[in-house]
Amino acid sequence: MDASQIYIIISLVILVIIALFVFFISKNKKEKKLSTLAGLSFAFILAGILFSDDRLIGYSLIGIGVLLAIIDIILKSKKK
Repeated sequence: MDASQIYIIISLVILVIIALFVFFISKNKKEKKLSTLAGLSFAFILAGILFSDDRLIGYSLIGIGVLLAIIDIILKSKKK
């Protein structure tokens, strides 16, 4: 493994730890859960990071994830 792969693995482990803290250790039950679209966006971004060896696929997946996140933000802002 080269250095870039080690950094990617470390960053993914840190993201999983943060997700565990946010979702399972959170004491306040009034907090809103992630919407389906936001969760899907998060999954696409993680997949883009995992497939970063092939730049076309990696950047495409990250772009799809960002686009889904923007759509989710727009939909939530219209509901208010």
